[in-house]
Amino acid sequence: MTAELVQDASGIQRLAWQDPPAGAMLCDVRLGAPDPRLLDPAFYGDCVRPVDAGGRQAAWFVEGEGWQGVLRGYRRGGLVAKLSRDAYFWQGESRTRSFREYRLLAMMRERGLSVPAPLAAAYWRDGLTYRAAIIVERIPDVRPLAHLLDEPVWDAAATAIAAMHRLGVWHADLNAFNILLDGRGQAWLIDFDRGTEGGVSAQRRRGNLLRLRRSLEKVGGERGVALWERVDRAYRGCMGDGAG
Repeated sequence: MTAELVQDASGIQRLAWQDPPAGAMLCDVRLGAPDPRLLDPAFYGDCVRPVDAGGRQAAWFVEGEGWQGVLRGYRRGGLVAKLSRDAYFWQGESRTRSFREYRLLAMMRERGLSVPAPLAAAYWRDGLTYRAAIIVERIPDVRPLAHLLDEPVWDAAATAIAAMHRLGVWHADLNAFNILLDGRGQAWLIDFDRGTEGGVSAQRRRGNLLRLRRSLEKVGGERGVALWERVDRAYRGCMGDGAG
């Protein structure tokens, strides 16, 4: 494979190749030399394990020397998935789903937010379309909010959401499976595909909270709504009177 490798000041490695399908990847130095095969679940043989909760059956637990991660292929939902499950219209490297999510996570980690560290991201271009995948660091011993409807986790969840919004980040799919609680009671936010930075309006902040409400109601009925109401009150306290 004919390839070009560069590394920026933050330690992110970028590998680009021209052999078809041409593409590029970003890679944390912890993974060693960048290798696009890391983004293929078949590369891990019998060691790969599918992620059960949430998603579109396109995520796997993977690991290498000194790291554990979650590999996720980007998949379409809704009616458009009947035309193509994993092909996206090419609009330039900086707008690929994988590179945008990688760089957003890297920024959030640098600012101290509780999100998984990005480990690798890649795209493969085929004419006017591309496919993409990402690996993020696996957070050990966590459970999704969807499985904690009767636990006192509302303050932790609200704190994490408020920290994200104060940083100016919007989550495209804030649901009951994308908020994880670890053994210390700390909440983590995951899956920032299509997330944006640069400011979040009050309307979009409220939209995030209402999307979470729908998700919790779907998985837990009245119990889910009751938990959301506590999260919402705690969130308003974090953001100040009238926020949300």
